[in-house]
Amino acid sequence: MDAWLLSEGTHLRPYETLGAHADTMDGVTGTRFSVWAPNARRVSVVGQFNYWDGRRHPMRLRKESGIWELFILGRITVSSINTR
Repeated sequence: MDAWLLSEGTHLRPYETLGAHADTMDGVTGTRFSVWAPNARRVSVVGQFNYWDGRRHPMRLRKESGIWELFILGRITVSSINTR
């Protein structure tokens, strides 16, 4: 439902879904990244933690919503990241 509302532009709190968030998946602690970029050909998470190398953490596109996602193990300092 969140993905549909985001793609329609009617989500009331997109900041809860998009961006960088501490999360646990299958008992593993990490950081979940998501960005809405339906026309992008590729999106990567880059920062000091991966030497600003966009090849290290490419995001995966959910075509039905235009949202790119990635889960990275461990806690990532948000002030040191960017998307490309």
